[in-house]
Amino acid sequence: MKVILTQELKGKGGEGDVVEVARGYAVNYLLPRKLAVEATPGNIKQLDARKGNILKREETRIGEARTLAERLEGGRVTIAAKAGEEGRLFGSVTSPMIVDAIATQLDAEVDRRKVDVHGHIKELGEHTVTVQVYREIKTEVVVVVVPEGGVAEQAEPTLAEVIAEVEAEEAAAEGDVEAEGHVEVEPEETIDEETPAAEESTE
Repeated sequence: MKVILTQELKGKGGEGDVVEVARGYAVNYLLPRKLAVEATPGNIKQLDARKGNILKREETRIGEARTLAERLEGGRVTIAAKAGEEGRLFGSVTSPMIVDAIATQLDAEVDRRKVDVHGHIKELGEHTVTVQVYREIKTEVVVVVVPEGGVAEQAEPTLAEVIAEVEAEEAAAEGDVEAEGHVEVEPEETIDEETPAAEESTE
């Protein structure tokens, strides 16, 4: 059955595209949700009349999608989850959890249905997920899964911190060398001249 999409549909097309779909899919899902209209001669004629406006909207969507994809590319979000001693999660990290993390940590709105986790995220660590921003425009985000109450990763030390740490280690090493080379000399016992020597006893 041919339908005209009224908005972007993953794997099918965007607004104004005429696509072939299964009748049941169209009747039970697309048409009731107004995601598409039947491609009747009348609707196709209206589509032709609106084609210019549709193209302008499409250009705007593509431009915004590319901007968002560039902003998200290589972004990192942290999600805390319950895990066992070997790093296996008691559940799994889901698309809605990732979408919420992207919204709060990267200040970006993405559709949970367009987040591909490449299977299931069931372990602690870093996982790369793909976000289909719009049509064929995609980007990748790194999801760092940490145990609840943990820290995603330690920040890289600054140059000043590295230098200070090296100087501290050198100072400590010099202190150890000085301590090893220093020998304490106990003071010699002195004899109190005023104390008379003990007299030898005679029988």
